[in-house]
Amino acid sequence: MLEVSHLVKSYGATKVVNDVSFDVKKGEIISIVGPSGAGKSTLLHLIGALDKPDAGKVLIDNTDLLSLSTSQQAYFRNTKMGFVFQFHHLLPEFSALENVCMPLWIKGESKPKAIEQATAILTRVGLQHRLNNKPTELSGGEQQRVAIARALIANPAVVLADEPTGNLDSANAATTHELFLQLRKALNQTFVMITHNLQLAEMTDRILTMRDGKIVDEKINSRV
Repeated sequence: MLEVSHLVKSYGATKVVNDVSFDVKKGEIISIVGPSGAGKSTLLHLIGALDKPDAGKVLIDNTDLLSLSTSQQAYFRNTKMGFVFQFHHLLPEFSALENVCMPLWIKGESKPKAIEQATAILTRVGLQHRLNNKPTELSGGEQQRVAIARALIANPAVVLADEPTGNLDSANAATTHELFLQLRKALNQTFVMITHNLQLAEMTDRILTMRDGKIVDEKINSRV
């Protein structure tokens, strides 16, 4: 479903991502771990076409993402990819429901249908009672659940998550860990996530370890 092939990204003389290749199957959850500065977030940005590599390819559902024009990439991200970051990046003036509707409205979906779909996905992540609350009225864990629902609303081929529990306390982090597993089971959703949380990493199907811009180790976990 996802094929990363020989990605390279340099800043000056430093290769931040150095000839990285790996595949991800449909419905698989993989985690990428490693020390700060290993190139993990840069790699995720390259996969999501948020940054341009010096060399290499990213194929998602057989589409060569990096060969698309800027506008085509933007459309592909909106329709085929979901993003979850450490900081939820919710729009403060909009309710949870409206934040989740936003990708569909940008795509041109009708307001009633977008609201119906957003209500369903917020219910799935356990926030059916918080639809009309604004981000400032939600806890940190609830805000991240809204961000996850927003990432899932367009039924993406893959969700890219960069430290999705990095800003949460241990209880909310554990709840979010379980939510990813539930969503994989219910939706056969594919996740690629960067994390420093080894507990979360151990719950994923595979752990890729990065160091100095390279994948230096791969560990296969028993499927949960």
